[in-house]
Amino acid sequence: MVVLTKADLVSDAEHIRADVEGIAPGVTVLVVSAETGEGMDVLRACTPGSTALIGQSGAGKSTLTNMLAEAEVMTVQQTRSVDEKGRHTTTARELVPMAHGGVLIDTPGLREVGLFGGEGLAQAFAEVGELAEECRFHDCGHHTEPGCAVRAALEDGSLSQRRWESYLKLQRENAWIASRTDARLAAERLKKWKSITTSYRNSGLPIKR
Repeated sequence: MVVLTKADLVSDAEHIRADVEGIAPGVTVLVVSAETGEGMDVLRACTPGSTALIGQSGAGKSTLTNMLAEAEVMTVQQTRSVDEKGRHTTTARELVPMAHGGVLIDTPGLREVGLFGGEGLAQAFAEVGELAEECRFHDCGHHTEPGCAVRAALEDGSLSQRRWESYLKLQRENAWIASRTDARLAAERLKKWKSITTSYRNSGLPIKR
């Protein structure tokens, strides 16, 4: 089951739920908010027996645990205001009795949830690959090239901007991971950033680290 938390912080929670359902057929997807109580009754009904919460730091796992236990059994911290990242509040697995029966396991937060390898990315974003095959040019970069099926899908809404940005983010992460384990790619990355740094210095613009 996928639980989309903190629904009170966004205005398009239902659209996000629809996106997730589209890529996870057959999986129950819930939209909840511990702040407003939205979806909590459904979540309680869907968590009988033993349930484990797994997700990134700051996703609200400990808050959900307290709501389901109907007691302040877990410490909760606010996300950092600087980057909105979560903090490692839970440092060990905790087994907590739920008020409506059963038990819940709250686990330490994950720093990142991503995909490693082009095959995993292609499977998770199969529709992007299918669109890319329809582009006029086989090496289309999906920017300003004529006849780009990906750009056309973004414009007509058949491919959501949020999903496209997620694809690009994971693509960059995969490239970064690969460059750290491949000597040739690492050398190319270092050469690229040296070139960027030199260009900035020559332009007189400040370099942020």
